[in-house]
Amino acid sequence: MEIEYGARVIDKNGKALGTVNKIIRDSWTSEIRKFQVSTGQIETDLFLSPEDVAEVTTSAVKLKAAFD
Repeated sequence: MEIEYGARVIDKNGKALGTVNKIIRDSWTSEIRKFQVSTGQIETDLFLSPEDVAEVTTSAVKLKAAFD
């Protein structure tokens, strides 16, 4: 799974949550440990892990959970 900067992030119902604006990697393995989603609202950015992801495409990251 390779999450890209700027990819759209959507919940399991297709609701747009924002875009990936930071990726945190393990310094030994270079595997993604966390990624930050910019929601466009002050102080509401999301920090997620690869375990939260259901599917990754070239332009979007779909999560396993729904957000209201």
